[in-house]
Amino acid sequence: MSKRIAGPEIERLIQLLAKVPGLGPRSARRAALHLIKKKDQLLAPLTAAMGEALDKVRVCSTCGNVDTSDPCTICSDPRRDPATLIVVEDVSDLWALERAAAMNVRYHVLGGTLSPLDGIGPDQLNIRTLVDRVAAGEVKEVILAVNATVEGQTTAHYLTDQLSDLDVKVTRLAHGVPVGGELDYLDEGTLTAALKSRTAF
Repeated sequence: MSKRIAGPEIERLIQLLAKVPGLGPRSARRAALHLIKKKDQLLAPLTAAMGEALDKVRVCSTCGNVDTSDPCTICSDPRRDPATLIVVEDVSDLWALERAAAMNVRYHVLGGTLSPLDGIGPDQLNIRTLVDRVAAGEVKEVILAVNATVEGQTTAHYLTDQLSDLDVKVTRLAHGVPVGGELDYLDEGTLTAALKSRTAF
């Protein structure tokens, strides 16, 4: 049995921080200690920001993004191309694509991938609203930007099947050699995907 090293309030802070992805128990202890040492500069503003986020952040009823408005800023932006819809697994994927600023389009967040072993079926994901959005007729292309995992590919096949009767083009992200990548450092799956997805030079 490990000894308690601090009061229950600090222990609770450490336990909650340890639940944040990317922070284990050791990192959580370091983060908690740093926050406590910088109480006025960090802990107080962080507490206020978290309270504000708790009160104001909403899940967009249209696409599943998180924002302070519903519909979100992306869905309500008239400058975005309504004919193209990028489907992602999670909000973090949406943010990554937005940082890349490759396309000025709209998104749809599934909230995960199909995983029967984990009890995640179509009803647990944001799939019905995707089909309804496409069926409305404004969307002409759906880009499946799911991860190249078994679950991601299973989800992509399921979505393609669900959208097959609708008048929409379904595409997916190319898989293969990353920009700046060296062949010697790539795994076999990536190399195989790159060869199968080869394009004219």
